[in-house]
Amino acid sequence: MIIMVHRVFFSVDVHGSTIVWRKWLAAVEFYKVDTLMLCGDLTGKLLVPLIKQKDGSYLVLFFKSKFVLKDKNEIDNMIQRIENSGNYSFFATPEEIEILKRNKEKVDELMKNAIIDRMKKWLDMAIEKIDTKKIQLIVMPGNDDIHDIDNIIKSYEDRGIIYPLDKIVEVGGIETISFEYVNPTPWQTPRELMEDELKKRIEKLVSKLHDPRNAIFNFHAPPYGTKIDLAPKLDKNLKPVTEGGAVVFEHVGSKAVRDAIKNYQPQIGLHGHIHESGGFDKINNTPVVNPGSEYGEGMLRGIIVEIEDKKVTKYWRVEG
Repeated sequence: MIIMVHRVFFSVDVHGSTIVWRKWLAAVEFYKVDTLMLCGDLTGKLLVPLIKQKDGSYLVLFFKSKFVLKDKNEIDNMIQRIENSGNYSFFATPEEIEILKRNKEKVDELMKNAIIDRMKKWLDMAIEKIDTKKIQLIVMPGNDDIHDIDNIIKSYEDRGIIYPLDKIVEVGGIETISFEYVNPTPWQTPRELMEDELKKRIEKLVSKLHDPRNAIFNFHAPPYGTKIDLAPKLDKNLKPVTEGGAVVFEHVGSKAVRDAIKNYQPQIGLHGHIHESGGFDKINNTPVVNPGSEYGEGMLRGIIVEIEDKKVTKYWRVEG
């Protein structure tokens, strides 16, 4: 009897980095996977202007450095560098920059349009490079992502991209539920809820499953009190706390997520959100995993999960 192995590549927290997105797409061939998942925090956080100078050059303040771009090649290279770092570039005059400094609404609109444009570019790239009739392609927002991108992802569903929220998606024959919200953070991101509301929404999702013990829980927030939810402790100015020259870490995950995994004992918990805590842990018999993230360095981190006969049999971490 031949048992077919279904291989999943799970990644998170790409934060606008096109080079990481390209590597994620390349994982299909490199790791020979059947399901490709990018689940949470798809978009970047920063607009970087290329400011036109009187002599025709462009001034860029980026990476704590000052750049003067004098020709098309330098401009193109800088735009790509900004994009690969997860940020968004735009051209402006000094006068336009002064207007933007005084108008937050214009900045927000500029940022929203940049996010939407890149999301479309990425999804176009995905359906061009991946045969979605053969490879399952799952793309999901996270707490840092504006709500405008949800409809963008949904608009590609008829072309093979799967938007997994608010429904059950079978991965390797296993019922999978996905949830993008996290417990409150110091940054007040777009998708945060108090723990009691997280619990209510998770319970509603779990109620859709035939058997939670045989399911996969794909929750962006990691479970509280594990090896995969440790982040630097911050002071009132949001600066890392240090003791003896070393950064102090604390647990920042969700207690509602932890309780759901403890109570229902799914086959595996797939998580992200905390970039510094890539790794593995267990809650009773359920393994919980977080690939971690180094998107700023152009590094793709992922977890490969193997499924045989609708059972998770192996999982390991890869990067590159």
